[in-house]
Amino acid sequence: MADPSSYRPKPGQIPDSPGVYKFRDEHRRVIYVGKAKSLRQRLASYFQDLSGLHPRTRTMVTTAASVEWTVVATEVEALQLEYSWIKEYDPRFNVKYRDDKSYPYLAVTLNEEFPRVQVMRGAKKKGVRYFGPYGHAWAIRETVDLMLRVFPVRTCSAGVFKNAARTGRPCLLGYIGKCSAPCVGRVTPEEHRELADDFCDFMAGRTGTYIRRLEKDMMAAAEEMEYERAARLRDDVEALKRAMEKSAVVLADATDADLIAVAEDELEAAVQIFHVRGGRVRGQRGWVTDKVENVDTSGLVEHALQQLYGEESGDAVPKEVLVPALPEDPAAVSQWLADRRGSQVSLRIPQRGDKKDLMVTVQRNAQQALGLHKTKRASDLTTRSRALEEIAGALDLDTAPLRIECFDISHLQGDDVVASMVVFEDGLARKGEYRRFQIKGFEGQDDVRSMHEVISRRFRRYLQEKERTGEWEETPAPTGPVPAVLGDSPADSDARAAEDSREDDGRPKRFAYPPQLLVVDGGQPQVAAAKRALDELGIDDIAVCGLAKRLEEVWLPDDDDPVVLPRSSEGLYLLQRVRDEAHRFAITYQRAKRAKRIRASPLDAVPGLGDTRKQALIKHFGSVRKLRQATIEEICEVPGIGRRTAESVAVALAAAAPAAPAVNTATGEIMEEDDGGSTT
Repeated sequence: MADPSSYRPKPGQIPDSPGVYKFRDEHRRVIYVGKAKSLRQRLASYFQDLSGLHPRTRTMVTTAASVEWTVVATEVEALQLEYSWIKEYDPRFNVKYRDDKSYPYLAVTLNEEFPRVQVMRGAKKKGVRYFGPYGHAWAIRETVDLMLRVFPVRTCSAGVFKNAARTGRPCLLGYIGKCSAPCVGRVTPEEHRELADDFCDFMAGRTGTYIRRLEKDMMAAAEEMEYERAARLRDDVEALKRAMEKSAVVLADATDADLIAVAEDELEAAVQIFHVRGGRVRGQRGWVTDKVENVDTSGLVEHALQQLYGEESGDAVPKEVLVPALPEDPAAVSQWLADRRGSQVSLRIPQRGDKKDLMVTVQRNAQQALGLHKTKRASDLTTRSRALEEIAGALDLDTAPLRIECFDISHLQGDDVVASMVVFEDGLARKGEYRRFQIKGFEGQDDVRSMHEVISRRFRRYLQEKERTGEWEETPAPTGPVPAVLGDSPADSDARAAEDSREDDGRPKRFAYPPQLLVVDGGQPQVAAAKRALDELGIDDIAVCGLAKRLEEVWLPDDDDPVVLPRSSEGLYLLQRVRDEAHRFAITYQRAKRAKRIRASPLDAVPGLGDTRKQALIKHFGSVRKLRQATIEEICEVPGIGRRTAESVAVALAAAAPAAPAVNTATGEIMEEDDGGSTT
């Protein structure tokens, strides 16, 4: 590991001007490329105290052995040179998007004497007009099949074309009218190229004019009583309309735009792009990348723009590019895009209307792509095995942790404090084993104390299970009240105790299995609380660690320094996934609990009063306020309400102090209580 001070440039050597810089390792390989408005300020930021650097940046500067730079005149030149160097050197610490699949394009080979329409994948070729990308090749073939009726362009390979020219007989498409058969001279090269140009114009979005022209020709043919020609034109119009229906209109103003959305977490990011031409989605593609450098959403967007348009020119760069966040220097990026297009390009964040709504759809696709990528990665058996082995090695465990339990605390400013327990076995989630807890030992916000309570309750139940089954014969299990789990009431706890007293039916009881690894969401304080809870219960055969979200550091009990797993480690990825699942499960429960509390009604306190009779009472009286004013005899008039229930309702409403009336500050109006007991 190199010391950055050993290759730090001397003061005054670095110019205060725009430029691009390269970090090289000891073997002179370029490991990182960056650009800056001021090389002096940017490079100085890399040579500060290592403890103040982001972990990824710290790894990069300690891997590097030298730094060099190139001065340019403008930020636009810096952007172009950065892209060129990243493409040339493929540096390991730069974000590099990779396609999550090889997308097919609809291509027209305008560089040939007789242009051909075909499906193409891979690198783009000069002189070929591309449309797409599309999600599936069959979608392209369906569209082409409809359009060949109107634009009978050649689709055959070079070998088939030459064989037809040699024999003087066209292929089947030539006989059925879906190819103009230039191979046998039915059309001249100029006429065939005109067909190909019309095909490209239609695919580029200029559809309305062409369809109106066909409809006009159809009406003219009908007036001249050329009914066969009119019928053929009618069928051509219907075929083109069916082809257009395959891409729905999403923007009514016939906009040409690309919409880019980013979904990210601490380690990975997914980018989705929708290509809109003529107001219709003409193509879609996506990338996934590891976040090997310290980069935010703006940086991810800039890298995506570089990769998307770095090799494009002309109409391939649309007039409008919509993004979730602007790059650090939006003016330079816009100018770079404009240079590639040859005219002005608008780079902006959609704020309202159809474009913002479509951006939400693109964002949803990005989230799904990232989730699918993680699921595929997690479902691979070899990857899961390697992840468990890496965790065992990093935490110095005797065996791979086949069962991992993770705990997280969630609350809203100290209210509705809850906890979650998620279980992963063999690297996969076991959702049937998940558990939720309400924190009842104290009031207020204290994550460390909450973690101690939850761990104590979970493993006290484990010890009780061992004692009941006779697996544990040493000392009695610690005494204490059976913890309430899943928000159980005392009656639920009694029922659960009765269930535990029955003969074992062969199915595992709640909390019957211990984990090999206990993970908590947090750092040293939470880990210490979990370890203390296990020590108090006399449990010493369960490993404990914590995963701190900010820097993805793994903390062990009684260690002053964290364990830092490599960024590319499958073990770190599995721990992160376990932690994120615990956080999701906890916050979902906390939100549901809070929503239930907000919707609470005084009638909830009446024992034996179900939802049906509650609704009958509210429907009869109109509101809780009017029900509170009713006498017992009036309450008894409601169908299904007896005198004893009416008395219970009256007592519950009398005990519940009515809230102060809500006042509309604009009008001074006092708003009455609604059916649920809150103001409206």
